[in-house]
Amino acid sequence: MKRALLFIAAAALAVSACTGGATPQPTAGPTTGPGESDAPAPTDTSLAGTKVEVFGAFRGDEGTRFEESFKAFEDATGVDVLYSGSDQFETLVNTRAEAGNPPDIAAFPQPGGMRRLAAAGFLTPLPQEIIDAIDANYGPGWKETGTGDDGNVYGVFHRVNIKSLVFYPKKAFEAAGYTAPTTWDELTALSAQIKTAGSSPWCVTMESGGATGWVATDWVEDIMLRSAGPETYDKWVTHEIPFNDPAVKEAVETLGSIWLDSTQVYGGTTNILSTNFGEAATPMFENPPKCWLLKQGSFITGFFPDAIKADLDAEVGSFAFPAIDPQYGTPALGGGDQFVMFKDRPEVRAFLTYLTTGASGSTWAAAGGALFPHKDQDLSAYASALDRAAAEQLLAADSFRFDGSDLMPAAVGAGTFWKGMVDYVSGSKDLDTVLSEIDASWP
Repeated sequence: MKRALLFIAAAALAVSACTGGATPQPTAGPTTGPGESDAPAPTDTSLAGTKVEVFGAFRGDEGTRFEESFKAFEDATGVDVLYSGSDQFETLVNTRAEAGNPPDIAAFPQPGGMRRLAAAGFLTPLPQEIIDAIDANYGPGWKETGTGDDGNVYGVFHRVNIKSLVFYPKKAFEAAGYTAPTTWDELTALSAQIKTAGSSPWCVTMESGGATGWVATDWVEDIMLRSAGPETYDKWVTHEIPFNDPAVKEAVETLGSIWLDSTQVYGGTTNILSTNFGEAATPMFENPPKCWLLKQGSFITGFFPDAIKADLDAEVGSFAFPAIDPQYGTPALGGGDQFVMFKDRPEVRAFLTYLTTGASGSTWAAAGGALFPHKDQDLSAYASALDRAAAEQLLAADSFRFDGSDLMPAAVGAGTFWKGMVDYVSGSKDLDTVLSEIDASWP
């Protein structure tokens, strides 16, 4: 931690000394763990007494954990960071921007909000020293996701999540002699092993009220990244290729080869459509398991049975959703909060620079419920081995892309795409019709 704090102070000194110079890069290796050094943080008195207003959607425990995450920055620089969160964040931040009274920094949970305000001229592009810090300390895809339609970089990602995970019942999995796959062929072989032993490989449920369908769209997006690659994925989510393009059809058919096969999924399509997504894991932890594999985001452990949550590291294992076409490696699909700058001042730059470092996430990682994308993060800070494994899979990803349905117009990504997947899984419409209808709905 001492090394990280020295970097914070150095970064603050650099941005306060100039507005266009290079900021020192993040530490090359992992920082020491929390509590390993009691050395006092150095103070940059040139920024002491300044204030930075940050506005976002973190509230309750999340808001508290975010505030705890920047205490080291405040101690090191003397900057007072004033955070406020609201469940009406998206509406209020737009209102404030249009009224000429924006915060210094805003934390957007969706890229669309950043892009709209950037296109309207309300946001300030990140200075080169912060872009250099992103290049040095983030993997492929993060800078691109924080880039506006005008080609300027606006966003610094901080707390993130990953959806490209497959969870399994650790004790039973190991007792059965199963091995976590790393390729699609290995995943297919594992599924065959499980079926031969008399069980269903996959636990899949998707009911989610008015949002039913998102479980399927997440699968399609993850498969697209692996079968068609990031560049085609980018064209798909921006409608540069139609929704009924052969690459999209192939991805949905790959999903169908699992979901529509009653020997592959516990309970078949009836259970998929009628059971809430949060209950998918319940049969996985029966003795013996009725199904073994659950593809979901890192958040899903919060829906596991209480007895399992009480000892996640002993009860649950995970692996990355495997590669399909080797040329695209193993990508990561996910989401996250990106911080954007309305007002360019030295203390604002200093805080954004801090958010590019692993030190900025260490206390939140220790508290649980959050992942971070920084290469220099201290993985030992994570509260659980499961969180640590998810962070390692995120860092090892060959590319990162934001959840595609969140990048599409809401009428499609949270509308016809969701509905179309329900129609396909239920069998009420054939795939060609589903994809053509989604394509026709694009505004």
